[in-house]
Amino acid sequence: MNPSYQTINPATGEALATYEYSTPETVEQALKTAIETQKSWAQKSVAERCDVLRRIADVLEAKIPELAREAALEMGKPIAQGRAEVEKCVRTFRWYADNAEGFLQPQMVQTEALKSYVSYQPLGVVLAVMPWNYPFWQVFRALAPILSGGNVMVLKHASNVSGCAEMMATLFQEEEALRGLLQMVLLPGAEAEKLIARPEIAAVTFTGSTAVGRKIASAAGQALKPHVLELGGSDPYVILADADIDAAVAICANTRMGNCGQSCISPKRFIVAKEILEEFSGKMAAVLEGFTFSNPLEEGSSMGPMAREDLRDELHEQVERSIAAGAKLALGGKIPEKAGAWYPPTLLTDVKPGMPAFDEELFGPVAVIIRAEDEADAFRLANDTIYGLGGAVFSRDRDRAEKLARVVLQAGSCFVNDAVHSDPRLPFGGIKDSGYGRELSGNGIHQFVNIKTIYVQ
Repeated sequence: MNPSYQTINPATGEALATYEYSTPETVEQALKTAIETQKSWAQKSVAERCDVLRRIADVLEAKIPELAREAALEMGKPIAQGRAEVEKCVRTFRWYADNAEGFLQPQMVQTEALKSYVSYQPLGVVLAVMPWNYPFWQVFRALAPILSGGNVMVLKHASNVSGCAEMMATLFQEEEALRGLLQMVLLPGAEAEKLIARPEIAAVTFTGSTAVGRKIASAAGQALKPHVLELGGSDPYVILADADIDAAVAICANTRMGNCGQSCISPKRFIVAKEILEEFSGKMAAVLEGFTFSNPLEEGSSMGPMAREDLRDELHEQVERSIAAGAKLALGGKIPEKAGAWYPPTLLTDVKPGMPAFDEELFGPVAVIIRAEDEADAFRLANDTIYGLGGAVFSRDRDRAEKLARVVLQAGSCFVNDAVHSDPRLPFGGIKDSGYGRELSGNGIHQFVNIKTIYVQ
């Protein structure tokens, strides 16, 4: 009998469904289908592919209620946030449908040749190893540019969102035009890493923890396969003394608690100028107190449970170690006595380098406030991290804040007076231990094509 596992409802701790891991025969068939599909898909014009992307957007849009419900059940995402996630996927496919041709046009280059240019050709089958926190967005933000470039995807999703993965795979089986473009396999992580060496796999995209990312990078490097890594983050939001405090608090609190704090680009460290530290901290605590967890299936729910109890327990242990090291618990920090992976909005103050809350990624609803003595100290603290995914600067002096974000803040995405977020029109990715490569925009297409020089004499 093939090994099986269960998905668990994090709101109740009850089992949702039982799944069997893919058999070797199933994996072989998925790879075979992907190879066959990609050969014909690559022969289509970019305009023809874009027509299919528009159809995918329409299919997704029609399934928004069902997909959002499955995310609420499997990983605790509030139903409204689940709908917003799928709506973003729809917009992304439509954006690529409207713009892919421009990104894939041959780029003429003047040389001594009669004709010389850069051509963008498909690589083949891309293996996607994806996490649970945005079960649809993480997959589809990679899939849209991958398909645009003439490739297809084999998906290994996180096991605790296997229902979401099956629903996505089913969407690509219901219509002839979509069939084969997305193949799903249910595998443990170690087995997925073995797939990288398979000759059918041309490239790899991975979103997840830095620790697993190192393993993926090692396997891809050994196999000489191009790959993109979008890993962990400890995003700093620098709140300068001249910031609009009320606006900054609203943005910071809502962004930190969104998806129950389980986002790679959620702000993990609020670095606040000493002149406004007390006011900012008090207002932050007041806003966080307004977040109450509730059944994620209920309309109006703003905060569900964390995705798994083991992740909740790990987060709580980080909070307790930070307090033992001198951090102050201003709010929350207690595991409720109820079934499920619940954790309250939590606020730590007086956090300093060397504490887990400063040095490690806190993947959950914990806000961290750090005192900065001056502007130079604020950015020294902001950059004092192994991560470099995103960051933000809050100041009424937009021109100065923009320069600081551009020149001083070390991250792949830097925002001024707004929360870090991904957008299909802009490249997304990190530096340092947050990974490398870029998703979205034209960069997302060019990561998975052969940038081929053509020289005619």
